[in-house]
Amino acid sequence: MEIKEKKDRRNSLLIGLIAIVEVVVIVAIVGVFVYRPEPEVIAGEAEASEYRVAGKVPGRIEKFFFEEGDMVRKGDTLVSIYSPEVAAKMEQAQAARAAAEAQHQKALHGAREEQIEGTYELYQKAKTGREIYEKSFERVQRLYEKGVITLQKRDETEAQYKAAAATEKAALSQYNMALKGAQEEDKAAAKALVDRVDGVIREVELAEEERYLTSPIDGVISGIFPNVGELVGQGSPVMSVIDMTDMWFVFSVREDLLEGFGVGSEWFVQVPALGKRTYRVKISHIKAMASYATWRATKSNDRYDTRTFEVKARPMEKIEGLLPGMTAIITEQIDKK
Repeated sequence: MEIKEKKDRRNSLLIGLIAIVEVVVIVAIVGVFVYRPEPEVIAGEAEASEYRVAGKVPGRIEKFFFEEGDMVRKGDTLVSIYSPEVAAKMEQAQAARAAAEAQHQKALHGAREEQIEGTYELYQKAKTGREIYEKSFERVQRLYEKGVITLQKRDETEAQYKAAAATEKAALSQYNMALKGAQEEDKAAAKALVDRVDGVIREVELAEEERYLTSPIDGVISGIFPNVGELVGQGSPVMSVIDMTDMWFVFSVREDLLEGFGVGSEWFVQVPALGKRTYRVKISHIKAMASYATWRATKSNDRYDTRTFEVKARPMEKIEGLLPGMTAIITEQIDKK
């Protein structure tokens, strides 16, 4: 009876031990699957060339000719800006042009008939005065030679005669100048003034053209920053246009995962938004990013910070439906062998 009880007890212990071993094995198997590290997923996003449209002329937004999401062609007028300063400068330039042209025409045509006649009368008056003083001096000279008058009286009369002769000469010069017209230097100066004002007008016309901002490329309008009526300064961005033909992917890769990502290497990527299909890309650029990635320990007693690199990859074929901002996941490297 005792032998049977001992045997039953041993069997119970054996069964319990087996049960414990089975539990340990199951827990170990579950732990392997639960705590097994998942493969690293390298994800990035699509980017495209973006152009900011800005004006050289400050003013208020007058009208938008397109909206966000619209396709535009290079040279299409996107927005008009109202600038009262440009209009005022144009009025000033046109007034200056009229004045400069009047001076130029005056220099070309010379003095008017009234001016010529007036200078001629002055010359005749001066000539008559010189003749009178000349005769007076001749009489005084003869009287002086006879000793009738003093030397002082003779010198005074001679000075008056010489002054009258100089006045006649000056009047004749003014008369000849009126007959001849303006000098070549004056004509050239008047023409230069006209050309200068024309340059100012051209500058204002260019500023007038800058009121209308055009698209620099064929693309899609991705953003409109101000509203109609808002004031924009010189160089302030008004719109942004994306070139949908120039797109690429950007990935942030830790340096411990960077093996194989050499410039020129080819990989498959998947764009979840476009389905499960994979696309071929080629690495075109790699550079270190300014900040560090999350701290990662390679060993329990050998810990260091791993730096992150920006990896740029361009599609090797056109990807229909790809839009900037879409997520891309690297799946595997293409074997070139």
